[in-house]
Amino acid sequence: MQTLVALTHISKEIILKKFEHLDIEPMDCNKMLVLSLGTGVAQKQERYSAKEAANWGLIDWLFNKGASPLLDIIGDASTDMVDFHVSTIFQSFHKERNYLRIQEDALFGEESSVDIATMQNMLKLEQIGNNLLEKPVSRVNLDTGRQEPVQGEGNNGEALTRFAQQLSNQRKLKQCK
Repeated sequence: MQTLVALTHISKEIILKKFEHLDIEPMDCNKMLVLSLGTGVAQKQERYSAKEAANWGLIDWLFNKGASPLLDIIGDASTDMVDFHVSTIFQSFHKERNYLRIQEDALFGEESSVDIATMQNMLKLEQIGNNLLEKPVSRVNLDTGRQEPVQGEGNNGEALTRFAQQLSNQRKLKQCK
């Protein structure tokens, strides 16, 4: 959600001419690089079925078997919608390489919790981050809504290096002016 809010805010500021010295148009994807880092998502576990949920009351939607299905659904949907929306924007301008989403979608147990800060879990999360750098760049397939590896774009670490190089080149150009 923060990615979409940031893009909307930047575009609004450009419209209001607060960034007119940058000589860009609102949502000019040619001059934007967006790096979206997720906190990770727990491996999808079938904790309940549609048949089971059809008979739930309000309490069951809020608290069920140690989880909160309603909050899980809202959180997952929000993340997916923002990624899909931002991907659509960049792909429609043929600048999909200017948007990079990195997130692990198959976390288990303590590593999927945002509030377990034990040394053991921190080391596990560091390893997950290092593994993510080696995974292939993936992008939302606008036909299916699913993340899919992108042929020919390397891994996340290489994509981050490419982003850093582009930013460095832009900084050098500005310093020469």
